[in-house]
Amino acid sequence: MRRFPAGVAVITVDVEGERLGLTVGSLVALSLGPPLVGVSVNRQAAMHELLRRAGGFAASLLAGGQEWLAQHFARGVPPIALWKGIATREGARGAPLLVGALGWLECRTQTEIDAGDHTLFVGEVLAVELGPPAPPLVYYEGDYRNL
Repeated sequence: MRRFPAGVAVITVDVEGERLGLTVGSLVALSLGPPLVGVSVNRQAAMHELLRRAGGFAASLLAGGQEWLAQHFARGVPPIALWKGIATREGARGAPLLVGALGWLECRTQTEIDAGDHTLFVGEVLAVELGPPAPPLVYYEGDYRNL
């Protein structure tokens, strides 16, 4: 799978003021009617249980040049430092949206599917917003790349 490029997104949740973000390359479109996306999250990730409690999530689709954001949310920064220096705005459902992204999806969790050591969270897309046009950030051969 290292040879198959994947778009990079940061999944975010906010549960009663407890905010968390996680970089993923597993965000996929599942259906247009109704609009559904899926994201696979390791059961050992701090995000896993918080995502379950949140009942939904936001996805910030990263643009080229935002690899520093991808790295920041991929390396398990302690929660107190996670949002320091990160420009966000609040989405309609309360989850933070990362400023400068290509676009944002806000989703309600429709179902969870066990998938080995991960859970596939299926989200119904409730809101979509486009950011400024830019090339996407992709993950390929173990590195972030700008197209």
